[in-house]
Amino acid sequence: MKPEKIRELTKDEVLQWERDLQEEIFNLRIQNFMGKLENPLRLRMARRDLARVRTILQEDHLGIRALASKEKSDVRE
Repeated sequence: MKPEKIRELTKDEVLQWERDLQEEIFNLRIQNFMGKLENPLRLRMARRDLARVRTILQEDHLGIRALASKEKSDVRE
């Protein structure tokens, strides 16, 4: 996912996506270990997505760039 799209999400949505990616990476690593991973590139893409999400969360925490607020996301829907 592009960083611009991630920044449009609320903090809760980004945190949930981070948890989902961590779980996906765990499952992909197990599949890779068992030799049943169909697309090895998916593991690399998931790790990069997780790094991207964590970078954006850190930017929000430091005040460099803010994530979308709850009010903005309600208007968007």
